Amino acid sequence: MKNSEINIRDPFVLKANGKYYMYGTRADNFGVKTGGFDVYIGTDLENWSEPIEVFNSDKYGFNSAVNWAPEVHELEGRFYMFATFTKPNGLRGTYILKSDAPDGQFVPASDGAVTPWDWECLDGTLYIENGKPYCVFCHEHTQILDGTICFLELRPDFSGSVGEPVELFAASSFLKREASEKCHNVTDGPFLYKMKNGRLIMIWSTCGNSYVQCVAASDNGSIFGKWSHLEPIFSDDGGHGMIFKDFESNLKLTLHCPNISYKERPVFFSIKETEDSIVIDN
Repeated sequence: MKNSEINIRDPFVLKANGKYYMYGTRADNFGVKTGGFDVYIGTDLENWSEPIEVFNSDKYGFNSAVNWAPEVHELEGRFYMFATFTKPNGLRGTYILKSDAPDGQFVPASDGAVTPWDWECLDGTLYIENGKPYCVFCHEHTQILDGTICFLELRPDFSGSVGEPVELFAASSFLKREASEKCHNVTDGPFLYKMKNGRLIMIWSTCGNSYVQCVAASDNGSIFGKWSHLEPIFSDDGGHGMIFKDFESNLKLTLHCPNISYKERPVFFSIKETEDSIVIDN
């Protein structure tokens, strides 16, 4: 399958076993009650296998509503999937799954959602600092109007979180507008990347005049720093991206575009670091 034939949202690429493994949200009905997640396997970021199911959400009672934004991280030979499901209380949250292989099958690792029980959350991602794992996630605009990006420390075995969530910033700090019932401020899809010079940046997405792939930076190279906003890296109705290096060590950005139901496709860009940020390498 070509990228142009794959209808997914929120693409995420893992390198393992000399291959690329691409995960994403099944785009049917915006990922609601889609029954789980697939992986596409390839070697060149253009040609992929047919989808292989790696998690069946019906099997574990996770298919009550959303099946969103799977991303897989390898740690000490095990593979951990962070994904959004709807909790028994009707609110969304980030769950963690695990597997011995990147092509599944994944099973639950966390005891329910690792994000707060009474919060509406989505799009958890993993970031490790000083040996401690953190879940960076979005507190949804659907609950608080002005969406935020926060983080929680995780237990070493990923069975849950510890401590209280820490807010990094609200969408209004980028959009420069107040949120209201008629006009929410959206945050989604955070992903953190440490530049060669030690600068810590985060890509995340929001909706301004279109769907935008934004960039923010910490002032001290730590997740605990003060975050400020930089120029978006992509503003043409695409987002929820992630950054990785290909097998030739070239820096890549993938995101879905356009942000239109049933037209979403994984798109890949070569990018490069500047002194302060990242830009598409034309």
